[in-house]
This record gives sequence, structure tokens and C-alpha cells, in this order.
Amino acid sequence: MTVAVLGATGMAGQELVRLLLMRQFPMDRLRLFASQRSAGKKLKIDGTSYPLEELKRGCFRGVNLAFFATDASVSRQWLPVALKAGCTVLDKSSAFRMDPETPLVIPEINPEELHRHKGLVANPNCTTAVLLMGLAPLHFAFGLEALTVATYQSVSGAGQAMVRLYEQQLARFAQDGSWEVGSLVDNAVPAIDLLGKEGHTVEEEKLVRETRRILKLPLLPVAVTCVRIPVLRGHSMAVHARFSRPLEAATLRNALQSFPGLAVAEVPTPRDFIRRHDCGIGRLRLDPDEPQELSFWMTGDNLWRGASLNALLNAEYLHAHGLLPSRA
Repeated sequence: MTVAVLGATGMAGQELVRLLLMRQFPMDRLRLFASQRSAGKKLKIDGTSYPLEELKRGCFRGVNLAFFATDASVSRQWLPVALKAGCTVLDKSSAFRMDPETPLVIPEINPEELHRHKGLVANPNCTTAVLLMGLAPLHFAFGLEALTVATYQSVSGAGQAMVRLYEQQLARFAQDGSWEVGSLVDNAVPAIDLLGKEGHTVEEEKLVRETRRILKLPLLPVAVTCVRIPVLRGHSMAVHARFSRPLEAATLRNALQSFPGLAVAEVPTPRDFIRRHDCGIGRLRLDPDEPQELSFWMTGDNLWRGASLNALLNAEYLHAHGLLPSRA
């Protein structure tokens, strides 16, 4: 099997390469694609260098499986090319997440959707992926009725350019205590991506739509505020949820402790879950006056659980169930 990674020089792309090797995904050849300016160079991952190829016509010939760790514009341009070449694609961008013909999958939650793929599987937004690892088992046990979320999203969620900018801002602040308007240093910015007409950001709209789709709750009431904070890696969120059935303590505990990819902790922090396969859930608080309502805290690595690992777990499921092409 030949596997390709597009956007290999980005943060999510590099972590994906690292995970492919770490988890020993069954492949005979790994090809890494990047922009024209990076083609011909080498990418060093954990002491080993890998050649970078240019993304161009004919590059998918012979590729069985491609991971697109790219933005939506690149996915829209090159996905049809990859599919036409007979390649199965796992796409982390937002380009096709809401396409009803494209499965949007977190494999611990809705793996059955992978069986209907037509060559393309979409990865949810990194915030949605972390949130639902804690919310889904509660929904399965008690029936989710309404959701309120405030996210606390790391700088790396906006990519390498934002990380570099933040590091520059941090250095200036350490030197002379100065910062420019919008700086993340010693700050929290409650607006991620563009603001829409009704005041919701694109990031907030993604979380609402994707949560409804993955949980198969198209009318679920969701109120969300997304905030960027000065943390380099790891997304967190404060959640308040209402369920259709009272939250019986033993059932609640069993639902969370038995769910794969979820760790129950008293006070989970993003630093605790960097480069971990699981997400953390904690600060569980039952409402004494409303037995069907629960407040809790979620956290997880946005580059692993929120992006690269989720895509790779989907690929592992496809391979295990014979849902990948034997040759392209």
C-alpha cells in the first residue's frame, strides 16, 4: 500500500507522519507532498529525513490512501484529482464536512458511517472532535437535549504562522512589556475566524453543525462561544448539557470510564494530554436542582485527537474492515 500525506510540512501533517510511523500503519511506501516552494527539500521527523514532492498533475498515480492535512481551498482543488486516480482520501479540512454524501466520522462514535464512503471521509473540526469524545458517551447513555459550550482553544489550532506570531509577540512582551492590538500574550480573544451576519463566528458555526451531524441530532439547541487563549497546544472547553433522562451516578461513571479514548480525571488540563491518544474529562458537576443537567470540562490535543490521530484511526478502521482499495 502506498500512502500519501498532503500538507506534510504543516503542524498537523508532521504529527500525522509521526503517528503513521509510531502506530506502524501497514504501508509499503510513504510519499509526502508539499507546496512548490518546499518541493525537493526534506522533512525531518524524529531524526529521519523524508523527501518532499510537489503537488502536481499525475502525483496520485499509484497512491492507495491520501491524507489531506490542508486547508479547504487546497482540498477543493485536489480532492477530485485524487478520487479520479482511484485514491481513498481522508480530509481534515472543512471543505466537504457538511456534504451529505461524505461521511463525517469520529471512529469511536459513528464508525458505521465509514462503510458508506465513496472514496472520501471527512475529519471534524479539532474542537468538535475533542468535545464529542466526552459528550457522545453521555448522549448514548442519557439522550442529549441541549448544549452550551465555551471553548478555550490553543494557538496551534490556527497553524504554524499563528504559532510563530505568538512566539514573536511573547518575545516582545518579555523584552519591553509591549503588545499590539489583538495580541494573544496575556490575553483571551473571543472571536475565532470571521464573524457572520448574526454575530456567530465561522468556528462556532462549525462546532454547531458538526455536532448535530455526528450525533444525528439535527435540531439540537447549541449555544457556543469560541475563545483563543495563550496556550500553545491543546483545546479545552467548559460544557453544560441537558439530557432527556436523569443522570444516575453509577450509569454516568460507567459510561465515561468504559468509553475508548476518554480518561476521567479530577482536573484535566491541556498540558496533561499533549501527544496522548485520549481526551480528558473532569470537573463533573450535577445540578442539584436539575437532575437532567451536567457541567463538565473537556480537554485534548488538537493536533492529535482533534486532527491527525482521528484521521489515522479512521484509516485503521477502513483497513481492518477491507474498505481500502488494494491498488490505485
